Amino acid sequence: MIGVGRAQQLLDAGLRWHPSPGDTFAVRRLEDQVFTIADMVVEPHEYPTGTVLGFNGTTEWALDSVAQEDALWLPREDQLRELLGGTFRSLARSTFGGYQVLVELAGRPEQVFSADDAADAYAQAVLALVTLAGSAPD
Repeated sequence: MIGVGRAQQLLDAGLRWHPSPGDTFAVRRLEDQVFTIADMVVEPHEYPTGTVLGFNGTTEWALDSVAQEDALWLPREDQLRELLGGTFRSLARSTFGGYQVLVELAGRPEQVFSADDAADAYAQAVLALVTLAGSAPD
């Protein structure tokens, strides 16, 4: 799982989130706590004023709901790979430990993004793609 700092970089670059079951997120005031959207526990509710993440039952007794803008999406490895789309070339273990993601961005020479965690290597590549494109994929 990517860290809150990397997730904030993706958000700042323009990556947008459409909450759905299985997504993980942190609440900005409680960044050390990770929540997962799941039917019967945390559900997204659409209102004209925006999306609210509702906490059902007694699972999270201190939270009734959180506005989406107060939540920070922590995309999973598979979600990050999907965001890379056709730019993705490969994921490999590094000879020095960790992982390397190879992508081809806008016809440029292939680029390698390395990190200790595969999800973070993917996140670095998505950040480069979003920055190069000037807008984020939804």
